[in-house]
Amino acid sequence: MSGAHLVMSSMDVVTNLADGRSGQIAYLSSSPFEMHHILCKMESTPQHPVFGYLMLPNKTSETPFPCVVSCHGSRGWVEHQHTHMANWLEAGIAVFRIHSSDSRDVVSTVESQMMVTHAMMLSDAFEALKLLNTHPLIDSDRIAISGWSLGGTAALYSAWSPIAESLAPNGERFSAHLPLYPAAHMRPEDQRWENVLIQILHGEADDYTPLILVHGLMDATKGSGADMRLEVYPDSHHAFDSLEEMKWLPHAIKLDERTVQIDADGEMWGEIEEGVRIPLNEPLQRKAAFDAARNVGAHVGGNAEARKRSMKDALEFLIEVL
Repeated sequence: MSGAHLVMSSMDVVTNLADGRSGQIAYLSSSPFEMHHILCKMESTPQHPVFGYLMLPNKTSETPFPCVVSCHGSRGWVEHQHTHMANWLEAGIAVFRIHSSDSRDVVSTVESQMMVTHAMMLSDAFEALKLLNTHPLIDSDRIAISGWSLGGTAALYSAWSPIAESLAPNGERFSAHLPLYPAAHMRPEDQRWENVLIQILHGEADDYTPLILVHGLMDATKGSGADMRLEVYPDSHHAFDSLEEMKWLPHAIKLDERTVQIDADGEMWGEIEEGVRIPLNEPLQRKAAFDAARNVGAHVGGNAEARKRSMKDALEFLIEVL
């Protein structure tokens, strides 16, 4: 039995947090493969347990704490993400750290991008939000979402209203969004976004989830009500906020300038080359697109100045909005 199954089998799956608990928490989520499934097929997507950790600030407060729901990247939880979360806790902000990969017995999805997807993370995040709304020590009006890379994609597109409406039909919403180097490649036809701040932190030299996709999304959402802000760190690659030495991941699946379209009916498609449109709703379709694009190989590594600045920028944003 895996570590993830051991954790969840030793815990009760909860449906509310009225008892004020913290620490390891197992709850029900689901595993929609793509945005298409969230928009069109959630009723047929079975639920299963996932888990996270609720960490409360080590200080007393006369009022409930603000909170950040945090989503990891393709490699799972790594050092620099924990450093960010420690900063937030020190500032009096609670953190709910979701273990999307561990819950699904996945170590890394860097080389496949199939076993844990942004859609699965979105389900995990909104179910966590609903749960946190019942916690007596958490202010339900001050729950933000943050994430890195793959988790940053979830933190970004959780502000897209059709996703929020599908996953939280009773109206639970994140009060702010803090994506770090997200994949900003999806272009919805339905341009309805939640009326909250979205602060994106991205590296200028990122060749994994390129900055040009963020610029493209911001251009596409002008006039839609989306309030996206962008902070760019010069000479910085993917995971610029880490302590890692720069390295090349030869088999990492990366993005280029190509985008994925989502039409008003929730159907997804892209152009593998000019004039050649392919559907992108289902797992085999995504795999076929990866095989055709052969778009692999990217840099990851820290930048000391960008790490310092982004730690400060992330904390200041959360203090501002929460």
